Amino acid sequence: MAAEGNGSSASKRRKVIITCAVTGSVHTPSMTPYLPITPDEIAQDSIAAAEAGASVIHLHARDPKDGRPTPDPKVFMQFLPRIKQGCDAVINITTGGSLGMSIDDRLAAPLQAQPELCSLNMGSMNFGIFHAGAKIKDWKYDWEKPYLEKTRETIVSNTFNQIEQFIEKLGKGCGTRFECECYDVGHLYTLAHFLDRKLLEPPLFVQTIFGVLGGIGAHPSHLSHMRETADRLFGSDYQWSILAAGRHQMAMITMGATMGGNVRVGLEDSIYLGQGELAKSNADQVSKIRRILSELSLDVATPAEARQMLKLKGGDRVAF
Repeated sequence: MAAEGNGSSASKRRKVIITCAVTGSVHTPSMTPYLPITPDEIAQDSIAAAEAGASVIHLHARDPKDGRPTPDPKVFMQFLPRIKQGCDAVINITTGGSLGMSIDDRLAAPLQAQPELCSLNMGSMNFGIFHAGAKIKDWKYDWEKPYLEKTRETIVSNTFNQIEQFIEKLGKGCGTRFECECYDVGHLYTLAHFLDRKLLEPPLFVQTIFGVLGGIGAHPSHLSHMRETADRLFGSDYQWSILAAGRHQMAMITMGATMGGNVRVGLEDSIYLGQGELAKSNADQVSKIRRILSELSLDVATPAEARQMLKLKGGDRVAF
């Protein structure tokens, strides 16, 4: 196993980075009234999540008229500067976008904003969310149900060439580093491929993702296997983080935290706070995992500490 803290000495208290994924492109407005949609709501929820203890804020954009995902840089620019002004959190912009977005769409906002951090999916995959609306009878907007159903036949594309484009244009071009999203064991090997070619440099920020239909399941043995594989491939010079979908969120990330990992919460990943209880804000989930970490005698990383751990360029070198 990698040394506790992924490279820090055992004598130091380990700092845990809390990432909050505020809105995403999975859940739709009919699933919860608390999903941030407008730029105002996204900005307010992001700042509140940072105040609750999140040091990284992961962001998608929504069309303010009906909540559908949008890649439009103009929409991103309505909330990015406000979040930066309202808190010191690291801003992490998606390159995954959503179903049907082209590579140019997915690069548009990140290339304009030049953030410290962007997500980077490590492989093409089935990404099934068609079951997510099974209990919904009345849809607020006509786009929602077809959007979910489309995932029965749509592949999320992240080819080797596409990944190289993201690395070249954002990494080398903008000084952006990456939250490397790994939905299965093979994605870790793909990440190792880019590390071996020196297209990516350590420390890696490895986000292992559990419970998405099409990716690895949310089972404790899978968590251990992903951790052990990452240790073997990357040694001690990486930061491990855990993301789990839906009802698996808190249990899996708590387990991961005890194994030396960082954690990710947010309404992108789960709309619930507890069993049958909708989270009324992203800050609610951040506050809950912060309490759990405290009970485990783990310290939460500040934004400054997260920047140091991930070797980010700094919030003064972004373009918003």
